[in-house]
Amino acid sequence: MSDKTSVIETKKLTAKDFSSQQDVRWCPGCGDYSILAQMQRTSPDLGIPKEKFVWVSGIGCSSRFPYYMDTYGFHGIHGRALAIASGVKIANPDLSVWVATGDGDCLSIGGNHFIHTCRRNMDIKILLFNNRIYGLTKGQYSPTSEKGKKTKSTPFGSIDYPFNPPAVAIGVDATFVARSVDRDPKHLQAMMQRAAKHTGTAFIEIFQNCNIFNDGAFFDLTEKDRKADNVVMMEHGKPLLFGKENDKAIILDGLTPKVVSLADGKYSVNDAWVHDEFDRNPARAHILSHFTEMEGFPVPFGVFRQIEKSTYDGDTHDQIESFIKVKGQGDLNKLFMSGNTWTIE
Repeated sequence: MSDKTSVIETKKLTAKDFSSQQDVRWCPGCGDYSILAQMQRTSPDLGIPKEKFVWVSGIGCSSRFPYYMDTYGFHGIHGRALAIASGVKIANPDLSVWVATGDGDCLSIGGNHFIHTCRRNMDIKILLFNNRIYGLTKGQYSPTSEKGKKTKSTPFGSIDYPFNPPAVAIGVDATFVARSVDRDPKHLQAMMQRAAKHTGTAFIEIFQNCNIFNDGAFFDLTEKDRKADNVVMMEHGKPLLFGKENDKAIILDGLTPKVVSLADGKYSVNDAWVHDEFDRNPARAHILSHFTEMEGFPVPFGVFRQIEKSTYDGDTHDQIESFIKVKGQGDLNKLFMSGNTWTIE
């Protein structure tokens, strides 16, 4: 026998290792391609064994995602992705469970599951593809479509008030809430990495362009000549500044946010609101989430809030283990045969 210790070399995974052989069947130019590419590029660097990934989806354009990730996956039914993912995580706590869902799948028929997944703090990562339209069914308005939106199902304009996904998530105490966009690959990758490292429900709203049925919905936030004046990047410990010359700031007057100019000397950077994503008080994160509804305010990108608390799946297993220590492993057959029994002849 040789005294030499054998060394098994571990192959360095690449994006190609997470790309399946399935033909990608999204419309050419769809923002979903970018989201898929960033996830495939990010996955090798997350420190998670490939066989530990599971992707779950419901119904919609976004829900094709599990076919294109070369990992374990489950294409569920409409609106039920988070219920399925919760079961997967509880039954297999060592798995890294991810959900690809859309604004219809997650916030319409799946809205109840979304609320309770966040409330319970299931250790699941949720990517919400928000294009503000029903793309798979050819252009009806969705729960995030703006009021007045004219579509095939609202020819005179939608009279619905839209859901605000980050506000909903913060309102039910999700422990990680972020926003990114399909046309900023580096930022999207960074948010995916942050979500992967978080223990608990990690929710990322991703603005995604549907170039067939809602083209340009987010161009004010992505095009070079418009982005600087319409987007504010949230970075922990840094002031909320925006504008082409970073000459605009957000300040808080009590709990009322205001946009001010730094150009006239009345205000300085020292007056600006400094972002604290680890603040356990959700009030400021909630204020930030409503900027999308406030005229003249920039749209926030980045992490709204990140806090730590125990997870539902972790507490479930802790509870089971504590009772096993007290009452023993248990005998299923003995349980079935306990109590009153009778024989029918």
